[in-house]
Amino acid sequence: MKIDFVSDVSCPWCIIGLRGLEEALARTGDLIDADITFQPFELNPQMGKDGQNIGEHIAEKYGSTPEQSAANRAMIRKRAADLGFTMQMSDTSRIYNTFDAHRLLHWAELEGKQAALKRALFDAYFTDQQDPSDHAVLVAVAEKVGLDPARAAEILASDLYAPEVRAAEQLWLSRGIHSVPAIVINDQYLISGGQPPEAFEQALREIAAA
Repeated sequence: MKIDFVSDVSCPWCIIGLRGLEEALARTGDLIDADITFQPFELNPQMGKDGQNIGEHIAEKYGSTPEQSAANRAMIRKRAADLGFTMQMSDTSRIYNTFDAHRLLHWAELEGKQAALKRALFDAYFTDQQDPSDHAVLVAVAEKVGLDPARAAEILASDLYAPEVRAAEQLWLSRGIHSVPAIVINDQYLISGGQPPEAFEQALREIAAA
């Protein structure tokens, strides 16, 4: 089963969706052999290098009050915790530009370590509150999952893989993907959002039987 997981590393519902999908795949391992490729999507492609406070950003983007934003973060933290993921989002958290993280993920796919890097980037941003636009952070995360840190630094210091990432982003936008996570199975079936494992499992079994 071919699975394209369209997402951003700063998207909380994306890690929730990934955990739900992974649990569903574990439950259907006797039936489904899945090949997951992580596809790029930027929630905030125009975000500046210093990022923005999360509460300020959500208020500007969605009109949420500080109280609504805090309540939403608490709900998301609980959903993540229920899936075994620690999320440390707070009033002082920041939103950052993630384009360079996507360039490294493109490279990591070529090196056979994309899934490991994706999970480590989620950990770095949500659990450790690190800046995924900071090249030093990205190099350290790459090294952590067994990628060559010197090569990671070279890639980040250049524009390597930028055209490929932009082309992939435009491709998924052209296919109607405007929110993430978007899980596209066998180029035909779309599962949207951070669904619970049970929903993913049901969908996977139905697709496998189709």
